[in-house]
Amino acid sequence: MITALTRLGILGMIVLLVAALTAGTDTQTRKADATAAVAPGSAKAIPPATATSAPANAAAEAQQAGKMEKAAANDLAPLPIELPRPVPQPTPKPLPPNVRVQILPNQWRPRKPFLAPKGCVNVARGRRVSASDNEPVIGELTMITDGDKAGCDGSFVELGPGVQWVQIDLSSAMPIHAIVLWHDHRQPLVYHDVIVQISDDKDFIENVRTIFNNDHDNSAGLGIGEDWGYFETNEGLLLPAKGVKARYVRLYSNGNTGGDDLNRYTEVEVYGLPVEAAKPATLSPHRGRQHLAGGAKPPVTSL
Repeated sequence: MITALTRLGILGMIVLLVAALTAGTDTQTRKADATAAVAPGSAKAIPPATATSAPANAAAEAQQAGKMEKAAANDLAPLPIELPRPVPQPTPKPLPPNVRVQILPNQWRPRKPFLAPKGCVNVARGRRVSASDNEPVIGELTMITDGDKAGCDGSFVELGPGVQWVQIDLSSAMPIHAIVLWHDHRQPLVYHDVIVQISDDKDFIENVRTIFNNDHDNSAGLGIGEDWGYFETNEGLLLPAKGVKARYVRLYSNGNTGGDDLNRYTEVEVYGLPVEAAKPATLSPHRGRQHLAGGAKPPVTSL
């Protein structure tokens, strides 16, 4: 009897031991399966921050989308600017010590859409162009508003050396919201003394307003400007005009850093409302060239 009980006790212990070993093996198997499910093919799990992180530009895209929604609510829309195809450009040459150029972090990236009241169009297309140089070295003045912005020969007008200007007659005064200027984007050049003014007077004596001026030493004789120089690109120079009403647009330059003193213009676009749709803002007027010749500082609207 005692021998039988002893055998049963030993057998029970063996059964319990086998059960314990089996339970431990199952636990290890479940842990291994869980690890494999988290990081298949890897011995380490993916950190939560990496597994749930969004694309780096998602925040910027969301911010831009928010701006576009707000603009739509304010009856604004991106300007329909058609950019010319970029051309391969050489490395910029070292600039002279007296040239001030500001290189922005997004200098070579696509420009963000510029918002303006709905209905803004290029009111300069096909308009009459006059200039300080009546006999261009290359091209015709009509090419400045013909819509051809390509960075190649035959698409630009070349004026003589020194301070020169071109002027566009919009036929009537209208609210201007932006001006886009292309000098010559075949090379990453910097043009000197770039000054953009608007007026209701074709002689630019009365009611002259300065939109842009990067003449830091008054070498053009129109006053010292606070704006920076810039490299030519296929995107051109976009200048906000804040809906100021004017008929004439005049653009100055004084040579470039390309080794010559010539002044080239590929295209000028002026975006405005042909029929006034909103009350335009106003800039403080000055007396233009006669007033500025005495060294007075013109009002400047920075980008």
